[in-house]
Amino acid sequence: MRMTGWGSTLIEPVSPERDHIRGPQRAPVTLLEYGDFECPYCGAAHPVVEAVRATMGQSLSFAFRHFPLTTVHPHAWSAAEAAESAGAQSHFWQMHDLLFEDQRHLNAPDLIARALALDIDVDEFTKALAADAFADRIQADVMSGVRSGVPGTPTFFVNGIRFGGSPDYESLLSAVQIVGARAT
Repeated sequence: MRMTGWGSTLIEPVSPERDHIRGPQRAPVTLLEYGDFECPYCGAAHPVVEAVRATMGQSLSFAFRHFPLTTVHPHAWSAAEAAESAGAQSHFWQMHDLLFEDQRHLNAPDLIARALALDIDVDEFTKALAADAFADRIQADVMSGVRSGVPGTPTFFVNGIRFGGSPDYESLLSAVQIVGARAT
């Protein structure tokens, strides 16, 4: 696993109290992504992460933190709000997947259509979006990324150490497996 020298340690550890986590919380390896739902590189990394998760099974937990790059992705913040609003109704991961699977459609009507597809309370969902109800949560993710030296998206951490390699399947899987071997 290639490590980076600058800001290579995760400042705020992954925690079930604050993070969205897929997989067993006590897995020997935790993969964390700082991502942006409008970032094409994050979109390309999404199936890679899913393949790594499938290969690693119960020995990997995956967490996602928001890092919307709003200066280049005008819909990134609202997409993050949509994911959090869906998460408030226990559908974070479903919305997360839908947003990455079709990044070209992230305007307000598209987000509402996704909420309808997930069969969540659309009135509650749209009120939360209109009120920026999850702005503090998203900003906390961004600031934790800044403090951890996140240079852009996607940025991955494996057991709290920044992964500096290419986010392709072989490289990411290798890093996760090396850390997993050390953890057991």
